[in-house]
Amino acid sequence: MTEEFRAAFQRVLDTAAEQAPGFPAAVHDVLRLSSQVPTEELSAAMEALFPVLGDCEPAAGIAADLAVLAGALVEAGAPAGQVGLEVLRQLGSYGQAAVAFMHAWEKTGGGQLPDPNGVTEAEEQRVEEVLGDNAPLATVGWWTSLRYGLAAKAMLGDARVRAAVRSDASALDGLSQIVRALALHQPVYGEVAELLRMAEADTVLVLDRASWRGFRVRFDGIGDNFQLHTLLADALIGKEGLRVPGNRPDPRWTAACLDAPADPLADVVTGEWDLVGGDGTWVGNEACPADIPVVDGERVLVLEPQSLAHSWRAGRQYPHIPGSLEVVAELSPDEATSWWGRMHPVGSVRHPMAPEIEHGDTGAHRPPLHFGVAAHFEEVDSGPMAAPLAEPDHPEVLPEQAPEPWGGGDALRSEPEPWEVREEPPAGSWGGGDALRSEPEPWEVREEPPVEPRHAEPRPAESWSAEPERRAPGAGCPGAHLVPPMPPGVSDSWAWAPEWKWPPPPVR
Repeated sequence: MTEEFRAAFQRVLDTAAEQAPGFPAAVHDVLRLSSQVPTEELSAAMEALFPVLGDCEPAAGIAADLAVLAGALVEAGAPAGQVGLEVLRQLGSYGQAAVAFMHAWEKTGGGQLPDPNGVTEAEEQRVEEVLGDNAPLATVGWWTSLRYGLAAKAMLGDARVRAAVRSDASALDGLSQIVRALALHQPVYGEVAELLRMAEADTVLVLDRASWRGFRVRFDGIGDNFQLHTLLADALIGKEGLRVPGNRPDPRWTAACLDAPADPLADVVTGEWDLVGGDGTWVGNEACPADIPVVDGERVLVLEPQSLAHSWRAGRQYPHIPGSLEVVAELSPDEATSWWGRMHPVGSVRHPMAPEIEHGDTGAHRPPLHFGVAAHFEEVDSGPMAAPLAEPDHPEVLPEQAPEPWGGGDALRSEPEPWEVREEPPAGSWGGGDALRSEPEPWEVREEPPVEPRHAEPRPAESWSAEPERRAPGAGCPGAHLVPPMPPGVSDSWAWAPEWKWPPPPVR
């Protein structure tokens, strides 16, 4: 299989250089075999492709097809190398011509732009009114724009290509302008623009408000600040990180932001901070690292306490691009203090959707609460803490005095209690003759004949001689004077319980 791949790729190089009719068939064979050979063979093919790609640039169709072929090899595992940079360079050239075609089309009546793969001589003649002799080049640029967009998307997935693009700021800026213009009419360039934004930033100075510490961080392959937020939390928080206070992220969230697929059982990430720029502007998670503002030559990100809780889905914006983040160094205390002196005041920048703070402050208007057991009560003016206690309303019981049995005397009260136990002659009915008296009287305890058990023969009271002697109400019962006595025959009669619960007393 390797020999077959090598032979097919050699036919691609030969037919491309000669612009021979067999070029499309050779490209098809290489694409078919590329998934069946080791990565080393793909790398060797990319090295051989580089000089041919540059030489074929004047033949726009051949060059565009070679760019697409190179992108396919990169997606199969080959490093982009110099071919990746050459594809981006040709995109800059032909892309600029495509933008000129778009502007000319708009000036000559506008309307729907033609499909790049279906552009004809008629479209070229239309833009010739504006572009003149440059119309053929502009039309060719539009014709190849889709293929170069697909190739550039694949090349920017290589970290070394992104690093090389980042090192040339002027070239990056010019290419970004072309790509943004093309993105208005071709969706693939929207992704290319985002990948160029990914390539734009790879370092940031992070200041943590809670600990007043600072860190220089290097990262790559981070498409948005959701991913950056998660990886920062993993690198900084807790003893596993650099002991920044906070809640550590789930390891599965971190893995999904590095190189693993998202775990469906742990795919919702909880935010830890508000992301604020060093110039006092809101950054947030929806932006990308390139949106972090530059302060005194460095991108500065301030980790503020959350003003609004937020969460998001775990994972990477571009799953085929692995992410990475490392803390390069921690700022010295003096350097951190210097940076903090240039930052915005605490609490001055909040989430755009966070509720407003009442009274316009951070809560200092609220009265403090007591600590300890009364912490959950609202503070009241309780007067001097050393105020003397009031004298009790009843005399103390001296040791030499023998108090009466519980509930039977007045040793613990100065006035008669409403629920007193009185000894009165038995009455024929509840309440006796005073049932209609004007003032309610407490429950009275009267001697009533014992209640006989149901479904049992009557027997004399002395048959219960084995039962402990019944005490008089209130005699020896703690607190009996505080509650009314039960009606007669209730608390001491088994007959008030269901028959299945209490068996009747044994018959003697």
